[in-house]
Amino acid sequence: MSSPNTGAPEAARVKKLPYWVFGVIVIGYLAIIQGGGLLVTRIGDVDESFVTTRDVIYNMWIPLGSALIYTYAIVAVLGWWRPVLREPKRVQRWVMVVPIVLVVCTLAAIDYADLADKTIGYVLVLFIATQFVGWGEEGMFRGIGVVTLRSHGLSEGKVALWSSLVFGAVHLSNAIGHGAQAIPQALAVSFAGYFFYLTRRVSGGNALNSVLHGLFDFSLLSGTVILVDQDPYVGSLAAILAYLVIAAILLVRRHRIELPTAGA
Repeated sequence: MSSPNTGAPEAARVKKLPYWVFGVIVIGYLAIIQGGGLLVTRIGDVDESFVTTRDVIYNMWIPLGSALIYTYAIVAVLGWWRPVLREPKRVQRWVMVVPIVLVVCTLAAIDYADLADKTIGYVLVLFIATQFVGWGEEGMFRGIGVVTLRSHGLSEGKVALWSSLVFGAVHLSNAIGHGAQAIPQALAVSFAGYFFYLTRRVSGGNALNSVLHGLFDFSLLSGTVILVDQDPYVGSLAAILAYLVIAAILLVRRHRIELPTAGA
């Protein structure tokens, strides 16, 4: 009896995608977000803030929505709907603690007081915008990226490592608008990428990690971008706590993540 963790039959049906092609796909994704964002800012005559509903629509909805459409258009062209959206290589059930900790800390990190001062329309528009981020980035990196790496026969450890590093590296493009602070952000994002990767594997698909990714970004933005002439929201430290708690748990139980192999 084969192990439920192999996913071999499904992997065999996926055509190998050259790394350079994946690189071109990622560059196209970044070009839409970064280049499109700059273009929309000029055309819409808005600054780079997210204080108003109009700001969020121009600075987030248009470039991120376009990137989301681009991502799943690529999935459709490749014919990868099943391998991108469904996860055949499961992990032990206790790993569900990863998304649980993310949910708890994310809900604690949301700046409810400042959001209450905004209109319901603004909150909904910001929430949808961050879901664009979650579904777009997870579709690109935990979806297309993971499937690409697996199509080359990499071990799951290498798939986890390289998909997370690539995810972090692409965030260095934020240096265009934010300078050197993009470097520590890229490092933090690499760790987050691994957490979302595990969420994909324990949940059996790419939906839960996509929703949580968007919610995580919503919590961070709620305590930063909507503030005007105020100190950052201290509740955002809950996001850092999530990193520390999950990292500690995974370090202790690192040898008990994968399902036992058949006959073990």
